[in-house]
Amino acid sequence: MRRTEARELLMQLIFQCEAQKDFREETKTGFVQENAIDEEQLGYFNKVWNAFIVNRDAIDGTIEAYSNGWKKNRIGKVDLAVLRLCIAEIKFLEDKDDIPEKSSINEAVNLAKKYSDEKSGKFVNGILGRIARGEEPSNNGKDK
Repeated sequence: MRRTEARELLMQLIFQCEAQKDFREETKTGFVQENAIDEEQLGYFNKVWNAFIVNRDAIDGTIEAYSNGWKKNRIGKVDLAVLRLCIAEIKFLEDKDDIPEKSSINEAVNLAKKYSDEKSGKFVNGILGRIARGEEPSNNGKDK
């Protein structure tokens, strides 16, 4: 299994967990078994999952800060899952050198386009690009 496929499955798991409000380790374990994630990609899968779980509040805060005042519950669930995955990769992995930032963002945009629509790709790219460039969040306190 290529990393792209593992990333797509991880986005699906994050989406599923959000929909079911169930982020337990048992949920992840069952998902891994159901989807026959191979040993080669399991290390990556677990590493990014753990970065997401440990930093979920910070990741969600980052999403809200960079989405021009949109609260996370107003962001499409696919977009939210894609953003969570990519932010976990680019901000919270211990060994970030393993995953090039540009590759992570590019694949996030492709996932948004595949599972949502063209506007989602632009939305995801805009947020992730500003985070990657180290721009200040533009959250002006308006809640949408």
